Amino acid sequence: MSEKIVVEVAYATPAEQLILTVDAEPGITIEQAINASGVLAKFPEIDLEKNKVGIFGKAGKLEQKMDVGDRVEIYRPLIADPKAARKKKAKKEPAAEAE
Repeated sequence: MSEKIVVEVAYATPAEQLILTVDAEPGITIEQAINASGVLAKFPEIDLEKNKVGIFGKAGKLEQKMDVGDRVEIYRPLIADPKAARKKKAKKEPAAEAE
């Protein structure tokens, strides 16, 4: 009988952040951990075909195996392009400095 490992599954909306702990068999995949956590029932908007996933901020694939203490993160789609948002902000800032 193999020992269980502990991993976490994290998901956040603008209004709520959730981190769930999963006791799992060694060799569990990201997808298995997500399914075991129950996060999909709490947030039905998550679509593993569309939402990207990762472990501690590094992009991952659903079939990637996890290690003890890993935290799976399920990412929401970006609302705005980060480059475009920075450019827009940069255009506004010089006017504010001139005051």
